Amino acid sequence: MTLSNVTLIGQQKYFNTYIQKIKGSELIIKMVPIPAGSFMMGSASVNDEALDSRPEHVVEISAFWMADLEITWNLYNLFLEREVDKLEPPSTKGEEVLTDVNAISGATVPYVDMTMGMGANGYPVINTTQLAVLKFCEWLSSVTGNFYRLPTEAEWEYACKAGTKTKYSFGDSDSSLEEYAWYKDNSMYSYHKGGLKKPNPWGLYDMHGNVAEWTLDQYLPDAYKQRANKTVLNPWEKQLKSYPISIRGGSWRDGAKQLTSSARYHSIKDWKTRDPQIPKSKWWFTDAPFVGFRIVRPLETPSPEKQAIYWKDKH
Repeated sequence: MTLSNVTLIGQQKYFNTYIQKIKGSELIIKMVPIPAGSFMMGSASVNDEALDSRPEHVVEISAFWMADLEITWNLYNLFLEREVDKLEPPSTKGEEVLTDVNAISGATVPYVDMTMGMGANGYPVINTTQLAVLKFCEWLSSVTGNFYRLPTEAEWEYACKAGTKTKYSFGDSDSSLEEYAWYKDNSMYSYHKGGLKKPNPWGLYDMHGNVAEWTLDQYLPDAYKQRANKTVLNPWEKQLKSYPISIRGGSWRDGAKQLTSSARYHSIKDWKTRDPQIPKSKWWFTDAPFVGFRIVRPLETPSPEKQAIYWKDKH
């Protein structure tokens, strides 16, 4: 499958790679078009993959854009500081989102070095809760006028596989994994700046390894069994409770098996074990230096009511 350029004349929305700028900042986000299509979600392997990744099932996905890199500390700090909120909107601001930025909750400043000494400038943000990430998406949507959210678990896997049917986006063997990923064998026990490894066929970097990535879905170990022998359109297991939430991609601390395109993982309460606050922070983890995120923008913009649902942590 190859990427296509789609032009919607009526909506004046052009389905090409574009650069998202942020007012008052030189920081940018490169958004890559991910074409609509169908794929086999999950794994067919009975030897190497966990039970929660089986059985394979047919999933149809609508078109969306995805950030080519994981969101960095530099970008996330704009959300923490909120200085750009005070600036006049640019003439190029989108019209998909009309939310008042002043009505969006701001994250608390971290009480310890959340980078764990591994680096901040150009490195992916870590130790953020899913709530914090959702609010970043809402804030970014408000300041840019374009609708951004987390990917669903199905969207994430579809983008990771990028039209391939192998364990990884580059083949079945992990012999060349170090060319595409930072993981247990080459990471030196740390995350790295984004984009230093080879991208997948659709131009997305670090889909395997570096930091694992948040999705919108509640983690349900038997979800795939419920979809067996069906064709499912844009599946989303909506979140009903804070834990567990699906995490994808594997990280700098994981072995090769945890980095396959279909491997699943999830959040746990123990990621706040060392949080000394009472009550514990709703914005930060103390024990998840291996989890970050990237954003998506659907080609078809949802209504304001549906937008708000995507930015909520429980439904």
